[in-house]
Amino acid sequence: MAGASTVDSAGATGARTVDGADATRVGGAAGARARTVDGTGAARVGAADGVAAAQARTVGDAGVPVDAQRPAGAGRVVPFVADVGDPGAVARVVADVERELGPIGIGVSVAGVLRPGSVVETSDEDWAATFAVNATGVFAVLREISRRMQPRGSGVLVTVGSNAAGVPRAGMAAYAASKAAATMLTRCLGLELAGAGIRCNIVSPGSTDTEMQRLLWTDDSGEARVVAGNPEQFRVGIPLGRIADPADIADAVLFLASDRARHITMQNLYVDGGATLRA
Repeated sequence: MAGASTVDSAGATGARTVDGADATRVGGAAGARARTVDGTGAARVGAADGVAAAQARTVGDAGVPVDAQRPAGAGRVVPFVADVGDPGAVARVVADVERELGPIGIGVSVAGVLRPGSVVETSDEDWAATFAVNATGVFAVLREISRRMQPRGSGVLVTVGSNAAGVPRAGMAAYAASKAAATMLTRCLGLELAGAGIRCNIVSPGSTDTEMQRLLWTDDSGEARVVAGNPEQFRVGIPLGRIADPADIADAVLFLASDRARHITMQNLYVDGGATLRA
């Protein structure tokens, strides 16, 4: 691995917004080639904690140090700032990353915000803000990176979606719809780029121990209720009996980004402990 770059982003915050951070950062580091990760650079798009931070640590453990929050031992770290909801800003930051750190060979989109509420309660602003990060932001990042990967004839793109994209959730219509859009966007992109040897896949987590998840809990029994399910909302529990650790999601992303998944593209890997019963 000649170099690695990290793109950190989070959407705009608000009183009814649940997200991992209120700032957008892009960081990078140089490192040795990883045995299981193929490419000339790795880009990660996501908030500064939760799944995004775990992804940085996991990729770093594989030999690609990318964690801008943990510079010790990770080589050179270069911060960048952008708003994934602004396609122009995304284009500029991707250009900056490649100019300063080298070609991006792996792109992982982890950006996400959640503004819970029923459809009738969801405001135009809530809907637009959710799609700006969860759908338009993913589109802008994947488009910009793939424009650079395609002429090179290689690369891997992974989008972290949500199991909510495949199963109806009460009070999560905007979130679920935006994640469904990002999922199909990634699969369509995978079809378009397959001829160039570029693979595109999705990892769809269920409930995961992140700040976003914990902000939905009203007391110390929140995790237990998630595991048990909620029949009144027609939501099953988690058959494996626990919520995911962010590292569980990061490991799935790393697999799809690695040479071990070289013949896998346009697939959606659910990592939810069986919560959706793979509906």
